[in-house]
Amino acid sequence: MNQKIEQLTEFLKNTISGWQNVECMTVVPRTETFTDDPYFALVIDVYHRGKIPSARARRDAFGDPGAFESAAGRSKDRFFLEQIPIRIEYKNIHTINKLVTNPMKYINILKNSGTYPFYRLQHNTVIYASTPWISGTQQHLANFPSRAWVALKDSFSAKMEHYLSDMGVALFSDDRYFLLVSEAGFMRYAAASVFMANRRFEPSHRYIDEHLHDLEKVPAGFFEAWNFLLERNSQASPQKRFETARFLAHAVYSQA
Repeated sequence: MNQKIEQLTEFLKNTISGWQNVECMTVVPRTETFTDDPYFALVIDVYHRGKIPSARARRDAFGDPGAFESAAGRSKDRFFLEQIPIRIEYKNIHTINKLVTNPMKYINILKNSGTYPFYRLQHNTVIYASTPWISGTQQHLANFPSRAWVALKDSFSAKMEHYLSDMGVALFSDDRYFLLVSEAGFMRYAAASVFMANRRFEPSHRYIDEHLHDLEKVPAGFFEAWNFLLERNSQASPQKRFETARFLAHAVYSQA
């Protein structure tokens, strides 16, 4: 890990772990590739029980953060330290426990939020833990129930179908903006469906394409259609893109 990033990580760990109710902290592993990543930010997840300090108190605790801003609900801070972009997300353990231990009950929440939060729980590097909570949570995720995978796959496929229908409406109406937005949603949920069929949580949007190629089970013809739709400079007509999306949707639905 870059020395400056390591020092900043240590500073933030020592600062935040001293707050009341903070139980665990993790960092996104891509911090190790910082020098080669133009999109880099030091991303830390803070898992807590109960209240955390106010946004103003947090800003003061971070020393002299540049461009500090906090999301409504105190769920996320964004700022700069030593010209390095920092992203800190605060996650209530009680909420996480509900989703992890009883996913079928909260399937409607998961189908809208996606499973990326679970991916981060499973794959991020733990830098602080005051209890065994994180290891227990990771064990739950390692034994994620089969029926939850199936239910999420069905839910994501239904959302994919919804966006495909929107693409058809936009094409008929010659609404280029709605067509673009609908196609993006279609691609997002087509990919999510394939991840669920492979019993894999979704990575961040930036790594969806890369991780799709690592999956063991991908429908026949999927990548030909997927790559065609990714090619934004193609001279293909909107009608051809829509027909390709219909083929892709059929391939996703055919996957058990």
